[in-house]
This record gives sequence, structure tokens and C-alpha cells, in this order.
Amino acid sequence: MSAEDPGFKAALHEARQGSSEGGVPIGACLVSAEGKILGQGHNMRIQKGSATLHAEISCLENAGRLPASAYQGATMYTSLSPCDMCTGACVMYKVKRVVIGENKTFVGGEEYLKSRGIEVIVLQNEECEALMQKFIKEKPKEWYEDIGEEQ
Repeated sequence: MSAEDPGFKAALHEARQGSSEGGVPIGACLVSAEGKILGQGHNMRIQKGSATLHAEISCLENAGRLPASAYQGATMYTSLSPCDMCTGACVMYKVKRVVIGENKTFVGGEEYLKSRGIEVIVLQNEECEALMQKFIKEKPKEWYEDIGEEQ
């Protein structure tokens, strides 16, 4: 797993898209065991006034309704460590692996993923970190709202 994987490139593209829209710059991409992109998306909480459209949830929504077997062996690529909600979605659908762009600005449910037998890989990608640092600096209220905390 590297920053050159098509799934990670798609997640990073989605993070950039979210940033360009004024939203939280987090992107995600779900890739099947066979290497096919099943869905991708970015955080849309600000753009859609949503309580739940984090990147991973947006990605799953864009993948559409799939049989449980479609998730077996799948990898969720995400530009930032997944929050508890997104961690739960990965556990629920039994993805095999979660590849994280960076976890310096936020650490989510990585230990829980591991405890449920899901492989976790952290790339510490500098662009993912820079996107998040810029957003947190410029829009701290929106960031804390996104992770369910008071500023």
C-alpha cells in the first residue's frame, strides 16, 4: 500500500475536491478485493448541511446498495483517520483493510479496527496533513463540529 495506489489517489482527489468546495477536506475510496473502485466520496457535511456525510459514509453512499460479499476483502482508503461513525461503518461491512492518509491531525478508531481484525495502514501523507492543518486553522468551529466536540 502506498500513495501511488489508485484507491489512495482517488481518496486524495476527493479530499482536494472537498477543500475546493469549502468543505472538510477528507476523501475516501472503497476498492474491492479485485482492485475495482466500488465508490468514492468526500465529506459533504458543510455543503449539504448534513450531520452524517463524512467521507467514508459519502463513499459508501456513492457505491450504492451492494451485497455483503462485495465488501469481503475490500479496502477503504481515507485521507484521515476515521472517526467512530466511519470506523463503525468499516466494521459493519467487514472491510478487510483501512488505508489512512494521515493521523497526525486526528486519530479515530484505529485501535478498534485492529481489535476487530481489520488491517490498518497509515501512510502519513504530507498533502493530506497539510489540507487538514489549513482547514483546522481557517475553520476551527466547523472542524470541531465535524468531530462532535466543543471548541
